[in-house]
Amino acid sequence: MNKKLHIHLVDDHSLFREGLKFLLSNCDFIERIDESENGRIFLEKIEQEIPDIVLMDIQMPEIDGIVASQKAIEKYPNLKIIALSMYSEEEYYSKMIDVGVKGFLLKNSQFGDVQKAIIDVSEGNNFFSQEILDRIIANMYKKKNEKPILDLTEREIEVLYNICKGLSNVEIADMLYISKRTVDKHRENLLLKTEAKNTAGLVVYAIKNGIFEI
Repeated sequence: MNKKLHIHLVDDHSLFREGLKFLLSNCDFIERIDESENGRIFLEKIEQEIPDIVLMDIQMPEIDGIVASQKAIEKYPNLKIIALSMYSEEEYYSKMIDVGVKGFLLKNSQFGDVQKAIIDVSEGNNFFSQEILDRIIANMYKKKNEKPILDLTEREIEVLYNICKGLSNVEIADMLYISKRTVDKHRENLLLKTEAKNTAGLVVYAIKNGIFEI
């Protein structure tokens, strides 16, 4: 990574913020770390300087992470936000995806996952903690009679659904009674059409555009 990053931590628990800030301060790809204890303070601070990556708690007093993320992304559409989540906050995942966050981290993640999330999102990818991705796709279901924004074929939607569910190309081919080469081509087309770079990006696209719900 050529550019060193400016990170902004938004969380109402000072001990959590200080611990994460200490760990991040030892990363050679991070240049600066700002902090806010709630969404209101965060929105005020980014008026002065926009960070490269925001690590955003979901449940906070005054202005929570959902509202703060929505307001910030409406004003700064290129802002990259990673939600900091607890297992109990599954009901908020689709809301955070809708407002445009780029990833989700569990608060009890290994620090290596935090570093990977920051790097992946800074490079334009989406990132989910594996546990969160597993929970999202386990609860994902197809909406009926909804036309997606992009011109996806019925077969592409079927392949997309099974990709999001975590199936391999071989497993999808067996399930749909088509060749693996055909599934490979459908996956390639889906990545091109959705401009996603990985499975997490496809999940985000599918939920945000109303093809599937969780």
